[in-house]
Amino acid sequence: MRMIKACKHGKINLILTKSISRFSRNTVDCLHYIRLLKSWGVAVIFEKENINTMQEDSEFLITLHGAFAQQEVESISANVRWGVQQSMKEGKTRIQYKKLYGYCRGADDKPEIIPEQAEIVREIYARYLAGASLRQIQTWLKDSGIMNALGNGDWTHASIKGIFTSEKYCGDVLMQKTYTTDCITHKAVKNNGERPMYLVQNNHSPIVDRATYDAVQAEMARRVALRSPSKNAATGQSCYTSKYALSDRVYCGECGTRYKRTTWAKNGKKRVVWRCVSRLDYGTKYCHNSPTVDENRLQAAILAALNSAMSEKRILINQIAGAMEIELLPALDSAMSLADITRRLLELEQEFQTLLAKAAGDFGDESYTERFRTLAEEMANLKEKRKGIEAHRAGSEADHRIKQAVKMMESSSSKITVWEESTIRQLVDWVKILSAEEILVCLHGGIEIKQRMEQ
Repeated sequence: MRMIKACKHGKINLILTKSISRFSRNTVDCLHYIRLLKSWGVAVIFEKENINTMQEDSEFLITLHGAFAQQEVESISANVRWGVQQSMKEGKTRIQYKKLYGYCRGADDKPEIIPEQAEIVREIYARYLAGASLRQIQTWLKDSGIMNALGNGDWTHASIKGIFTSEKYCGDVLMQKTYTTDCITHKAVKNNGERPMYLVQNNHSPIVDRATYDAVQAEMARRVALRSPSKNAATGQSCYTSKYALSDRVYCGECGTRYKRTTWAKNGKKRVVWRCVSRLDYGTKYCHNSPTVDENRLQAAILAALNSAMSEKRILINQIAGAMEIELLPALDSAMSLADITRRLLELEQEFQTLLAKAAGDFGDESYTERFRTLAEEMANLKEKRKGIEAHRAGSEADHRIKQAVKMMESSSSKITVWEESTIRQLVDWVKILSAEEILVCLHGGIEIKQRMEQ
């Protein structure tokens, strides 16, 4: 390009080139620059092909040889792409460290943890799970003077979100998340399924454990699901806010629409209440009896529900452990849960004993043999499925939720006296307004508590 610029300023009037492939391997670019140079009175001579661009028939020959050169590039590109994909299939990882915060290239060519940055990553994950928004995390990082991966303090929402979405922080590597469309433009686009992706699990030491990483992905999905299609759309949805713990957790017991925090002002006095969004937007057209709830009453009722659960902590923990049997994921080839399999095995055992008693009375009847065999096969299949579920239960999402709830209950104090937004956000999953006097509080882990609201 410096040479082209010199030609434009009249500093060069003749260019000698070994071959067309040394000048350009893109036919379109080759013709474009040759015509441009020709308009400036600059000739290009290709020694191997014996072509002078000032001759009349030169453009046809250049097009022909340029196409061959481009085909060679495309062939080399295809071979390189095949080699890279084969390397991915074999689990050989290729990681870009320039913008990877918390890791550097280790001696074994695998990611090595940078302790100081790793602590920042863990703190970012903890703050997000505690309810902090991306903006709040960004402000904290900038105010604390923490440098990003490029060595400056310019933290953006995209860079923080990248820390949450990158699988490398839990020890995995997902390859071919982007791909190059062609070898001419070298444009990289996001891989949405057009190319195969390759996941290498437990490739290196994680900064955060897998349970924390999965919890952040679930929280991100939950916040995205709250968004309305537009700011003016009356859908009952909202945008996530970290200011109030109940902003996206209170729902109408009649129509299921979200409740909204509203401030009433009368005679200079302000009163904070929660109201059904459907009632606010449409009156009584769709939701007829949803009550307006004073915030102080609502908060007091939620605290009472939490304290009632804390007063019987051990019983509640046992209930949570028992709920594990129902919430465990079904087997891969069955819709039955562990509890379903246990119940069915008991039924089959009773049926087997009944059939055995009948067979004893009809000694010698061969019709019972087939029925015994059918029962035995079904029982064996169910036991095999139960063994498979128990093998996978430790890594299931339901098991993770149960353990998280048990850990939360065990670490919490026996009585909560002060309303703290971050604490409530970590304890309460959702609240349903059943009537003007009663609410239903659901804790993380699926435990539901009915609570009356005091006048």
